[in-house]
Amino acid sequence: MGPHVSESALAGLVDDLAGEVITPGGPGYDEARALHNGMIDRRPSVIAQCATQADVSNAILFGREAELPIAVRGGGHSVAGTSMIDGALVVDLRRMHGVVVDPEAMTVRIEGGATGAHLDHACQPFHVATTGGRVSTTGVGGFTLGGGSGWLERKFGLASDNLLAADLITAEGKHVHTDAEENPDLFWALHGGGGNFGVATSLTMRLHPLPRMSVSMLLFLPDNAPEVVRTFRDLGAVAPDEMGGGAIYMPAPPEPFIPEELVGKLVCGALFTYAGPVEELREFAAPLFALKPVVEIVTDIPYVDLQSMMDDPPGLRNYWSAEYLREFSDEAVDVFCDRGAGIPAGTATQHVLFLMGGAVAAGPSEYPQPWRTAPWAVHPFATWEDPAFDEQAKQWVHDVRADVRPWALDATYLNFVGAEGGQRIVSSFGEENYRRLAAVKAAYDPDNVFRFNQNIVPAG
Repeated sequence: MGPHVSESALAGLVDDLAGEVITPGGPGYDEARALHNGMIDRRPSVIAQCATQADVSNAILFGREAELPIAVRGGGHSVAGTSMIDGALVVDLRRMHGVVVDPEAMTVRIEGGATGAHLDHACQPFHVATTGGRVSTTGVGGFTLGGGSGWLERKFGLASDNLLAADLITAEGKHVHTDAEENPDLFWALHGGGGNFGVATSLTMRLHPLPRMSVSMLLFLPDNAPEVVRTFRDLGAVAPDEMGGGAIYMPAPPEPFIPEELVGKLVCGALFTYAGPVEELREFAAPLFALKPVVEIVTDIPYVDLQSMMDDPPGLRNYWSAEYLREFSDEAVDVFCDRGAGIPAGTATQHVLFLMGGAVAAGPSEYPQPWRTAPWAVHPFATWEDPAFDEQAKQWVHDVRADVRPWALDATYLNFVGAEGGQRIVSSFGEENYRRLAAVKAAYDPDNVFRFNQNIVPAG
C-alpha cells in the first residue's frame, strides 16, 4: 500500500472534483478497480473518477502532494494492468467519454476516457471513420498514443497517423496543447510514445469517408490449415489497401453460426475486412472459398457492428505478445501452423497472423514506429478462465515468439505486449528515437510520475 492519506486530504479532493472519489471499503470500489485482464487484482488507495479536465489536474496535484504513485485509466484494456496499481492514486477518465464529430471539417474530438464504441457510434450516422482497434471496448486514448493498429489501418494509416492535436495535463497539473505547430516535439512523441508525457484529456483526429464495409470469415478444419494460411498469405501480398484481415487459430466459439459439433474444437479461420462492397470482397477471396470452409460468413456490415463483432469478454485471464515479421515464408507458415495446432486446450486462446502493409508501411517514417514497415504480424493472444492454466498459457506465448524470431524485426507494437523489459521498449522505438523520446519525457515529466506504462525513462 501507498502512504496513508488523511481524511482531511481526501475531503479536500472530494470538494475539488466534479466527479467521484472512491476509496477501499467504499461503495463501488471493487467494481471501479476491476480491469479487462482478470489476472490483475490490485488495490489502489484512491480512485479519482474525473469528469472534467480540471478534475484531472486536481487529482494529479493531490496524488503528488500525498506522495502516492499515480496510474491513469482510460479504457483499462492494458494487458499488463498498468492502469491499476496497488497503493496508488488512479486517475480514472471513463466519465470523460464525449465524442464530437465535425463532418464538414472531417475531424472528431474525443475525450480521454472514450472507447472505440463511443467513437464509432458517433461517427456511424455520417458514414465516416478513423482507424480504430479490432474490438469496441479498447480505450481510444491509450490505443492511439501507442500507435493504433486496426482493421482500417491499411487504408487510412495507423490511428496515430490521424492524430491532429491533443490536450494533456502534465505531471505539474498544467494544461498543454500540442499539434504539428504547437509543441511539435511533444506531438511527435505522442505518435507511439503512449501515456509517458501526461494525461490525454482529448484527442482531435482526422476522419475519412467510409460508405461501405464488408467482412468475410471462413473457418476450416485444422488439417487444412497450412493450405489456408498459405492462400491467405498469397492473397494478402496482392491485397488492395482497402483490405485488412488475419489468419487465426482458435477454439470455435459458441455462436449461432457455428455448428454445434464444432463448438470448442480447434479451427483455422481466414478473415478479410474490406472498406467496400461485399461483392468485391467475395471476388477477391474466391481462392479461399474454393478450399471448402466448414463455416462461411460473408456480408456487408456497418463498421460499428464489425468493431463489436469480436469483442472479448472482460474478466478473462490474458497474456499477449507480438512479433512483427520482415517476411512470411513457407517455412514460417509451417512454424505458425505447428504452434497453432498446439494452442492450450481448455482456453479461449487465439493465434493470429495479421496482414499489415498498405498505408501503414507507406505512412510517415519520421515517427518512432520502426515496426510499421513489417508486412505481417504474429499475435499470440492467450485468454483463459482457470488460474491452473496460467503457466501453460504464458509458456505457449513465449514459445510462439521464439518460433518466429528468425523472421522478426527487433521492434514490435507495444500495445500488443505486456511487461517485457526495458530493452524491448528501446528496440521497439529504435535507439535514436528512444533518446529523443527520453528528452521529451524529461521536459514534460522529469520525475517519471507517469511510469506505469511502456515506460520511457527521462533523459538526464
